[in-house]
Amino acid sequence: MFHIYCPYCEEHREEEEFHPKGQAHIARPEDPEACSDEQWGDYLFFRDNPRGIHHELWVHAVGCRKFFNITRNTVSYEILETYKMGEAPRFTAEHPEGRPAETVAAERTAAGADKVERQQGAKA
Repeated sequence: MFHIYCPYCEEHREEEEFHPKGQAHIARPEDPEACSDEQWGDYLFFRDNPRGIHHELWVHAVGCRKFFNITRNTVSYEILETYKMGEAPRFTAEHPEGRPAETVAAERTAAGADKVERQQGAKA
């Protein structure tokens, strides 16, 4: 058994509390009605299966019940990081050693500011 860190609960919990839900960061077609059957089929059924760093969508089913992302090495099964929905991963195929924490923190701060602006714009 291993433990997974939930970025929302901010604690490590047993793996039985979590369920994988597939590949993370999949963009839904903007206009599904305009997609060909082949494009729609690709979106629904085809996923990357890389050897190495892979981003996955998980849910903390027994805890907070929130979805989050995990960056995992498919060769070693090592979980490199967990992060909230909407955040950028620190570890990528282009940066297997991880991007500098300062860069990621700046991106997360900018994303948070954009979110606040959108929320304030929606209230106006």
